[in-house]
Amino acid sequence: MSSSLSPVQLVRVAERFKALGEPARLRMLDVLRHGEMAVSELIEVTGMGQANVSKHLQILHAAGLVTRRKEGLFVYYSLADRDVLLLCDIMCGRIERQHDADQRRFGTGA
Repeated sequence: MSSSLSPVQLVRVAERFKALGEPARLRMLDVLRHGEMAVSELIEVTGMGQANVSKHLQILHAAGLVTRRKEGLFVYYSLADRDVLLLCDIMCGRIERQHDADQRRFGTGA
């Protein structure tokens, strides 16, 4: 992170973290990691309802995390920038390392 963020930058970073703070949205980003998908495909893959998928896509789009394009009656979504996955991958790796350390320390399979 930059050594000194402006108030505007801090707000923008916080907005993106807020958008990432919902498991359903993280799931959608993970699905989109494999490429562009129509809303109907996202509904099928995630098992969420259409209203729920649309609401989450709107939030992800407003945060600049996904892009959309319309083709006829279909709307397609894709990752705006694959860098968002770096943050997710870093955190997943951190969680995995912590889990492994806890297992060694406490001898649990939790």
